[in-house]
Amino acid sequence: MSILQEHVSVKPITTFGVAASARYYAPFANLDELKALLDHQGDAPLMVLGGGSNVLFTRDFEGLVLHNGITGIETIAEDTEYVYVRAGGGENWHGFVLHCVANGFAGVENLSLIPGSVGASPMQNIGAYGVEIKDVFHELEAFHIRERRLDTFTLEDCRFGYRESVFKNVYKGQYVITSVTYRLRKTPRFHTEYGAIREELARMGVQELSIGAISQAVINIRSSKLPDWREVGNAGSFFKNPQVPMEHYATLKAAHPSIVAFPQDAGMKLAAGWLIEQCGWKGFRRGDAGCYPKQALVLVNYGGATGGEIFALSSEIIASVEEKFGVTLEREVNVV
Repeated sequence: MSILQEHVSVKPITTFGVAASARYYAPFANLDELKALLDHQGDAPLMVLGGGSNVLFTRDFEGLVLHNGITGIETIAEDTEYVYVRAGGGENWHGFVLHCVANGFAGVENLSLIPGSVGASPMQNIGAYGVEIKDVFHELEAFHIRERRLDTFTLEDCRFGYRESVFKNVYKGQYVITSVTYRLRKTPRFHTEYGAIREELARMGVQELSIGAISQAVINIRSSKLPDWREVGNAGSFFKNPQVPMEHYATLKAAHPSIVAFPQDAGMKLAAGWLIEQCGWKGFRRGDAGCYPKQALVLVNYGGATGGEIFALSSEIIASVEEKFGVTLEREVNVV
């Protein structure tokens, strides 16, 4: 049974690596342990961490941090077209992707090397290179913290949007995701049209396309332009790519012909990294807080930056993009 610890540093369990502590902390490995720990919560604020890859602590957390350690991957059903794979919310996401690739389960290969846990994947509908969680999602189980019950959420229930779900708005802070079931294809449908995947596959000399080849191409691309959080603290993409109406995009395109954008619903999704770079932030460093030289979308901690310093830098970036382009960036990272 997991035991509550007091005044625990969150630095080792988060990828930004800033100095902050939790008043109380405990990991849990199953639903019974989670229930028992919640019984000791009292009136203390609660935070549940998975991989710790999408959070920035700007202060100590005067509450209870629970660390999701529910693991396990199993195939629970299949039909002629799909295989249904359930994974514990505390499973490492990239490890889960590699499991699927190794077993020929197609659909998540484009999401290779994204940091974080399985439980976080539907929370913000993670996506990369033309694929989002909603494309492979079947259902999830989540424990309602206040009412102490286990609920099942379908694809429709989650109301997925661009880096959004009900767990980031309507039900924020109300549930702990304990498991996620994915519907994966037995026969792949390859997605190579986004980013530099085709170029990387050619560089790799791939003659016959496979989910393994695509996974490795994505790993190569991400490794080349994104810092390893174990060496340079970061949380991946710090900002969302903003969406604008076609009218606004047309105005921006006329003023900035090289602007990078992609069709999205009835408008256009702008590349936030491009906007930030045009404002001169790429490679910027103040003390140990900076904007990564290879990808402007990533804010980094070079070792001793505080969460407050990184947050302040993000605010300056938001203000400059707003002033230059009339576009308001939103933080993708959760700020505490």
